[in-house]
Amino acid sequence: MTETTSDRQETDEPVRRPSPEERVSALARFLLLLAAVAAATVATGTTKTVAVVVALIVMIMLHELGHFLTAKWGGMKVTEFFVGFGPRLWSFRKGETEYGVKAIPAGGYVKIIGMNNLDKVEDPADEPRTYRRQPFPQRLAVAVAGSAMHFLIAFLLLFLINGVVGVPRASLTIGEITRLRAGSSPAEEAGFRVGDRIVSVDGQDFQSWREIPPYIRARPGQELRFVVQRGDQRVQLAATPADLSKVDVEGVPTTPEPTGFVGIGPKIEFAKRNPIASVGLAAQQFVGGDFPDDPEQVAPGLLDNAKALAGIFSPSGLSSYWRTVQGQEQADRPDGGARFLSPVGFVRVAGQAANTGLFEVLLLLIAINLFVGLFNLLPLLPLDGGHVAIAVYEAVRSKITGKEHRADVAKLLPLTYAVVLVLVLLGVSALYLDIVRPLNFR
Repeated sequence: MTETTSDRQETDEPVRRPSPEERVSALARFLLLLAAVAAATVATGTTKTVAVVVALIVMIMLHELGHFLTAKWGGMKVTEFFVGFGPRLWSFRKGETEYGVKAIPAGGYVKIIGMNNLDKVEDPADEPRTYRRQPFPQRLAVAVAGSAMHFLIAFLLLFLINGVVGVPRASLTIGEITRLRAGSSPAEEAGFRVGDRIVSVDGQDFQSWREIPPYIRARPGQELRFVVQRGDQRVQLAATPADLSKVDVEGVPTTPEPTGFVGIGPKIEFAKRNPIASVGLAAQQFVGGDFPDDPEQVAPGLLDNAKALAGIFSPSGLSSYWRTVQGQEQADRPDGGARFLSPVGFVRVAGQAANTGLFEVLLLLIAINLFVGLFNLLPLLPLDGGHVAIAVYEAVRSKITGKEHRADVAKLLPLTYAVVLVLVLLGVSALYLDIVRPLNFR
């Protein structure tokens, strides 16, 4: 987010160059913090989770980089570019801008002087370089740059999935064979091998793996005749599914109802497209759509995120969220409910995604970028969308009246404070839910 009136208490103080001793001390504190994080990572074995969290922090900083670059391009004066909030850990100055790291890695900010009529400028000579004095296109570009970076990141991650990582899909080839706790599984007894490709079951041909488990689950205790392709040969195998309501399988929940279990799992294959096709698919999925190589894998597109955002802030969505906070609704129901994530919740979900695989991590990051990009464009201060709305209003009114008009942001302060209060309440309630009723990924 760009700096607004709510940030001035922290950033309007005169800039004092730190002494060499202070710089060394601050750098030591910063390195000590990094060492503590690294030690905790090694001790707890959460390297993958930390990597996902770091990726999110990088995305936040790319958001701020968007504001920074467009402000510089527009000739505006940028005095600060910081990672995090709170006490300054380490910083350095290059030219007119101070770059650094603060203690709380919960975001970042760019300080552009003269964002509105309430923002005091220390040196009158800098007034021509303030944000408020720039033409409409430059101000609009700065305001939307943060969300534009999120959208660009989401598009690039979709391209990465389609062209580099690949879309995972369960093939008809057996990739794993599971044992029962008490002995051999039906698959082992029947002679299945990893690498066998299922041709048919009881004479029925299946087009995808997802059709096979329901067929097996519905037939506990009934002999099934499989035909598998093993190298150059077709082999017939007979297996009688065990009943999951009577046997114990590690990693597989028992069921109250009779449920068939053979003990075969699919080999996961990754379907990739060429670069040109990947660009087209990424553009389609960015708006909304599934992955053609596995239609059950749905990309978290822009339209779906817009519907989710509208649903959350609708009367029914807010009511649902309140019931969720009160514990009257399941917080992890299939549609996700009206639910936000706090940093605690994100770390938990990031860890689950990281343990599932890179594809799931990328889907999570895509969804976060699209949602944050849209949320940040809501036409309310202190969000970037508030600056967009002000810039558009000033341009339209100036056009109508024939003279330059600048909005009085003081009149918007009550609404801005209300928005900040709502954001704080959402953050606190999300933290509460993530502690008492953690959300499970997917």
